[in-house]
Amino acid sequence: MLDPATGKITRASSAIMDIEELSMNQEKVLIVEDEENERTGLAELISAWGYRTETARDGAEGLEKFTTWAPGIVITDLKMPRMGGMELLERIAAQSQPAAVVLLTAQGSIDVAVDAMKTGAYAFIQKPVDPARLKTILNNASRQRGTERELEVTRRKLRDTGVLGPMVGSSKKMQEIFRLIEMVAPSTASVLITGESGTGKELVARSVHDLSPRKVKPFLAINCSAIPETLIESEIFGHEKGAFTGALERRAGCFELAEEGTLLLDEIGEMPVNTQAKLLRVLEDHKLRRLGSKVETTVDVRVLAATNKVPEEAVAKGELRNDLYYRLNVFNIHLPPLREHKEDLPELVEHLLADMSHKHGREAAMVSEDVMRSFQSHNWPGNIRELRNTLERAVIACSGKMIEQQHLPPTFGSVGMHSAASEANSVRVGVGTTVGEAERLLILKTLESTNNNKTRAAEILGISLKTLHNKLKEYGASIGAAVDGNG
Repeated sequence: MLDPATGKITRASSAIMDIEELSMNQEKVLIVEDEENERTGLAELISAWGYRTETARDGAEGLEKFTTWAPGIVITDLKMPRMGGMELLERIAAQSQPAAVVLLTAQGSIDVAVDAMKTGAYAFIQKPVDPARLKTILNNASRQRGTERELEVTRRKLRDTGVLGPMVGSSKKMQEIFRLIEMVAPSTASVLITGESGTGKELVARSVHDLSPRKVKPFLAINCSAIPETLIESEIFGHEKGAFTGALERRAGCFELAEEGTLLLDEIGEMPVNTQAKLLRVLEDHKLRRLGSKVETTVDVRVLAATNKVPEEAVAKGELRNDLYYRLNVFNIHLPPLREHKEDLPELVEHLLADMSHKHGREAAMVSEDVMRSFQSHNWPGNIRELRNTLERAVIACSGKMIEQQHLPPTFGSVGMHSAASEANSVRVGVGTTVGEAERLLILKTLESTNNNKTRAAEILGISLKTLHNKLKEYGASIGAAVDGNG
C-alpha cells in the first residue's frame, strides 16, 4: 500500500493482496530501483497481480538480469548509481529481444520522461506510484506483448506452411498478401481490400482483425449491396424509436455493435453516395448520430472496406466518393484472382476438403489426378468461392475418400467450363474486343450454361445477385428469359 507520510509503496501492501487478482499471467517483469523499500514493495504488489518478478539495484545489474532472464516488461527508475534509467533504456533498445520499458520519474523529470518516450519507452509513471495506473499500464503492455508473440508465431507459420488463419497459399502472390496483412494488422490504419468477387476479401479483413490488438473485441462484416437503400443508414448508424415507419424501438447500428473492434464494409462501392458522406464524417470525427436522434455518440471502431470494383473507376463514375476513397485507402491490399496463382490449388484443395468433410461428416480427403488436372485447366471466374462451392458439392456427392470427376457439378465439365474440351461452354473473345463487351459475353454465356438461373450464374461469376441484375439491365433485351431461383 502507499505510505501517506512518504508516498512510497511499502511491504504492508502484502496485507491487502486480493486473491481474486491472482491470474495465470506469466509475463516476466524486471523492477530496477535503487531504493530497497520501493523495490521490494513494487515486487510484492506486481507479484500479487500474477506476474513473475525479478529485481535489480541499479541499471548495470538490471541490464545483466535483462540479458539472462529475458523479461517482457522492465520497470526502471530514472536516477540510479552506476547506470541510470535512460542509459538502461538505450541499452535495452539496442538488444534483439523486445521489451516494454516503463519509467518511474520524480517530480520535475517529466521533460526527461518525454525524451525517453521518443527513445522507445512504453510509458512513464510519476512518483509516488499510483497502483491503479501501474496495473493498467502493465496489463496493456502484457496484452501488446501477447499480440507481438502471436505475430511472431504467425510469421514462423507463414514461413513454414504458407497458412494464415483460414487463408492458404505458398505462391509469391499469396506470400506478399500475408506480408501486407502482417504489416498493417497491429496498426489502427483503415485498409481498403480490393479484388474480384470470391478472392477472399472478408478472410483478409478477419485476419487483419485477428492479428490486431482489437482481436478480443467484435469483428462485424456488413455487405453494402445486400441491404436495401432505404435501410442501410439505419443498419450502419442505428436509429431511435419512431425515427421512421416501423422503427418500434431504439436499435444500435453496426458501428456501436463493433465498438472497440473492427467493422468491415464489404462492397463499399454499392453504398449510396449520401450514406458515404455520413460515413466519412464518422471516420473523421469518430462520432455518429442515430437516425432520429439529436445526440452524438462517440465510437471507437477500426474500419476496413472491400470492393470488387476498380476504385479509381468507381470514383470516376461517381459510385464512390473521392474523399471517402482517400480516407479508406490508407493501406491497400489487392487480392489476385485464383487463375493467377493456380500453383496454390493443391494446398487450397487439401485445406478446403478437410473443412468440407468435417462440416458434412464425410471421409473425402483427396481429389484424383484427373480432377486436379481439371482444376488446373479451369479458369475459375468465381475464384476461391467457386472452388469452395465445387468441392462442397463434390464432398456431399462422394461416399469415399477420393473425389472423382463424377462428383463434380454437372456444369463444371470434364476438364473445366472454360477449357478447349468444353467448347459449348466457351467464350471466344477476339483481339480488339472491349472489356465491357467481353464481360457481357461472359455473363450471357454463363446464364445460358445455367439455364438462365441468375442465382447460380452469379455464384459462378463470383458477383452479387444485385450486381448481375444491374449488368443485365444494361444489356436490355438480352435478358428476357433469365430467371431468379435455385431451380
